Amino acid sequence: MHPTPAAAAVTGEHDDNELAACVVVVDFWANGFGMRARIALHVLQVGFGFVEEDLRIRERSDLVLRMNPVHRSVPILIHRGRPIYGSINILQYIDEVWAKRVGTRLLPPDPLKRASARFWADFVDHEVFSTQTRFLKSKGEEKEMAKAELLDQLRRLEGVLGDRSFFSGDEFGFLDIVLIPFSSMFHGYKWVKRCKERESMRQVLPDEGEMYELHKKWYGIE
Repeated sequence: MHPTPAAAAVTGEHDDNELAACVVVVDFWANGFGMRARIALHVLQVGFGFVEEDLRIRERSDLVLRMNPVHRSVPILIHRGRPIYGSINILQYIDEVWAKRVGTRLLPPDPLKRASARFWADFVDHEVFSTQTRFLKSKGEEKEMAKAELLDQLRRLEGVLGDRSFFSGDEFGFLDIVLIPFSSMFHGYKWVKRCKERESMRQVLPDEGEMYELHKKWYGIE
């Protein structure tokens, strides 16, 4: 069974007064991009409600259409009744709003290191994720080419990690959160195992077997 965040209950009606009174994540349980927001909130000890948006259904809910009328997609973070969308944008918002309260920053304080973290986050979203998707969808020679490309991209990220425990050093942070939801494809890495030892991971990351079954249906894997 997929994980449910330890959060205040949110009713099915989702009225404006209720949404204005709490922090809410609107997402599908298996959406890697949305897992980022939930992991970050757990890391910074922010209580939140979770509203399921089933991406297996083509039509989007009234809540998603109202809160994100431009892209009509999830994840959406609702804070004080106002929506924030885009998983990287949401992560930075969470960091700016709540990090000082607990004394833990997701993004490094140094501007150069912040810029580097954002660069590699973009690399994950536009290179690693697209290659991983192509690998899952393809067959034969095309699949082998995608596999080789994915391994090369992972080696680049290994070079960024170096001999550190996490991408931010000794502390779990922004780039770790960006990449870890997609780790079911490379779960043997020591970095993945270190991340999964954290309570915030256990509360969010789905069972790998359940994810595999879902990928089989989505991508037509035999």
